[in-house]
Amino acid sequence: MSSKRTFARVAVSVCLSAAIGFASFAWRQAPEASAATKADKIISLGSKYLGVKYRFGAPSGSTSAFDCSSFTQYIYGKYGIKLPRVSSTQATKGYKVAKSNLKRGDLVFFTTARTGKKIGHVGVYVGNNRMLHTYGAPGVMYSSINSGYWKSHYVTARRVL
Repeated sequence: MSSKRTFARVAVSVCLSAAIGFASFAWRQAPEASAATKADKIISLGSKYLGVKYRFGAPSGSTSAFDCSSFTQYIYGKYGIKLPRVSSTQATKGYKVAKSNLKRGDLVFFTTARTGKKIGHVGVYVGNNRMLHTYGAPGVMYSSINSGYWKSHYVTARRVL
């Protein structure tokens, strides 16, 4: 009878260890999955504003016009991510990400003619070397980060999710 009890204890121990191990694995995976889901939601919300006009200095919370940083502040804020009002300050949040390691939802930063060598523009990386942002006409739009103006003015990226 004692060998049956010993076997039962070993079996229970093995099962509990496996359950704890699997739960631990799932828990470690959850933040990455959660960040990806949040990124998709942020991008989806942002895309609902395609074509909304650009206005430098647009007020926080307004959806009738955006500038680049009021746009990112608004769409991230809807999902609990508080960002400062201006792009250069947004570039100090989260942690730095190499351009070769960008993920959906990362913030990408650029210089502009107005800011010279300082950060003056922010967009949301959406994958496939594209960003969702607003700058000039037509307002909120998708652009490539690896061609034209944006390629030569890229500065850095930050992960805030």
